[in-house]
Amino acid sequence: MDIQDKLQNQLLGSSYMALALQTEVQAVNARNSRYDARTLMFGAIDRLASETRSSKMFIGADLKLVVLPEYFMTSYPAGESIAAWADKACIEMDGAEYAALGKIAQDNDLYLAGNAYELDPHFDGLYFQTCFIIAPSGETILRYRRLNSMFAPTPHDVWDKYLEIYGIDGVFPVVDTNIGRLAALASEEILYPEIARALAMRGAEIIVHSTGEMGMMSETPKAICRKARAVENMVYMVSANCGGISGHALPTSATDGRSSIVDYQGRTLVEAGWGQTMTAHTTIDLNALRKYRRRPGMGNLLARQRFEIFAQTYAGHGSQAANSMLDKNGNVQVPDRKHFLDAQAKSIKGLVDKGVI
Repeated sequence: MDIQDKLQNQLLGSSYMALALQTEVQAVNARNSRYDARTLMFGAIDRLASETRSSKMFIGADLKLVVLPEYFMTSYPAGESIAAWADKACIEMDGAEYAALGKIAQDNDLYLAGNAYELDPHFDGLYFQTCFIIAPSGETILRYRRLNSMFAPTPHDVWDKYLEIYGIDGVFPVVDTNIGRLAALASEEILYPEIARALAMRGAEIIVHSTGEMGMMSETPKAICRKARAVENMVYMVSANCGGISGHALPTSATDGRSSIVDYQGRTLVEAGWGQTMTAHTTIDLNALRKYRRRPGMGNLLARQRFEIFAQTYAGHGSQAANSMLDKNGNVQVPDRKHFLDAQAKSIKGLVDKGVI
């Protein structure tokens, strides 16, 4: 038996249904107290419990993966300081919100993926925008902290300490489950090919993408990049957008629509319209994916890649600085909003000086 036959005989898994649940997000920004914000957040979880249960009844018992939109409990900070948002809208790693979401996963016997602003006891005063995956047991089995964010702390801002605690596999986590090897990334990170590639090289087969983006008829950069990331990494992409955001100054449908599931050849298998809906559901075929990945040919982009060629180029062109929120003793420094704009301005200057832009 040759190596190709052995690989094919190792194929595992089966097909199941996945859903990108397009639900409305209610912003907590205008809530005047932590209590009022938490009331709204738990109300969102209660609504999701009903929507998930009803969606599974409609789609069928083989619905095994549900992906929720970005910041589905809170919306995003709109000028709040790090401290104010941490108090109002951020959840604990072992908090009651995760327990309630875990019960949804347990009650419906499925994997539940989403995105929230999360506190970490190792980094007092900061928060991270976190993508999570909860197993049917109710256990949170994956946490991915957003690496590119305009106005929020990231692991790179506390890099040395973060690596000491979580390691590089904690930066790019992939979890092996009975529905495939799952990974996650957040919203506009679909625009950064290196993140999805790092996840794919750690074995990711399905990337869950919690997003909050414009629901336009034209092809947005994120819509284009969903297909590109799926093709170049040979993965399924399950992308859930909001079904509108209420409670802030922008029109509700400014962030709304076109949740989708894209296959490993960049084909959009299903795409929702606008508003609150569960229409973006379809079959994930693990066997087909694994056979395609192990098939010699021009389409096998992972096997044909030559990664070492690019290492020196990347190493020599760092832009945003690591550890910008740690002092010289390794202690966390909580930034103000100006810090983020200053960091980007410095990065732009560095790229100009090197002739990159």
